[in-house]
This record gives sequence, structure tokens and C-alpha cells, in this order.
Amino acid sequence: MVHRVDACAGRRTGWTVGRWHVVEDVALADCALDIEGQDLDDLFETAALAVADLMVDPATISVTVDRTIAIEADALDLLLYDWVSELIFLKDRDRQAFIRVRARVSGEGPFRVRARLEGGEIDPERTALRADPKALTFHQFTLERAAAGWRARLVIDI
Repeated sequence: MVHRVDACAGRRTGWTVGRWHVVEDVALADCALDIEGQDLDDLFETAALAVADLMVDPATISVTVDRTIAIEADALDLLLYDWVSELIFLKDRDRQAFIRVRARVSGEGPFRVRARLEGGEIDPERTALRADPKALTFHQFTLERAAAGWRARLVIDI
């Protein structure tokens, strides 16, 4: 699958998870992403890969970090919000981006995501930097069932 190249996203081909695209004209200092997945696991994986692609050129990340994270929230949409926020936090705190993700979403309230993340250090010498996400916002934030699975809109402050 090919994604457009623009100010807040790169080009991605051959993606084996769900799909995503940049939504234009949502806000000046933000990047809006529409995410689609066949199921919740796929949607969370796709959201993680879209955020990584927003931050860096994934081809310039050496996979040297393998970590497992678990997050819990009372509502499913808040779980997605916390998930994306955690990925941005790991970029800021540890200077890491994750280009391979396996996520499992479970629960009926509280909801949980447990994920294996593979990626590496964001090295200014080797890593092609793109946008620098600051935070996920609640502006136009949605998570809903769709005919072919799930979809979400993420608006990220750049």
C-alpha cells in the first residue's frame, strides 16, 4: 500500500497491517491521521506504525530494542489515546521509535493492550527525522467500529 508524501507523513509500501492516511486541513500545527484496522489488534498496530512513520523514516532505524509494554484504561478510546501517548513519550524520554509492533487488545472494561515493540534509538547521525510529535490531542479524536473492522482519527500536535 502506498501513502502520500507530505509535511507530516512519509511514503510506506507493502504494509501488512491496516492502513492509514494523512487528513489535510484539520489544524495548522497538527497532523491528523485516519487509521483503519480489521480488528482492534490491527488498529493499534497500525496506529503505532503510523506514529513511527510520522516521526522517522523507518528504513533508517536499526532494530536494537525489543520491549513489552502493557496499558490499561476504563474505556476503549482512552486505551488508544494512552497507547499513542506512550509511544510519543518513549520517543521523548528514551529517543526510541518502534517499527515492528504486535499488539493484543483485551478486556470488556477495563480494557488492556499488551504489545511487543521492536525498534531502535533515534540517532541523529543515521536516522532520517520527520515530524516531532508533542502530544495526541482530543480534537476530532474518534474510535469506532466500521463495516470492515475499526477506524480511528488521531490529531497529533507537532
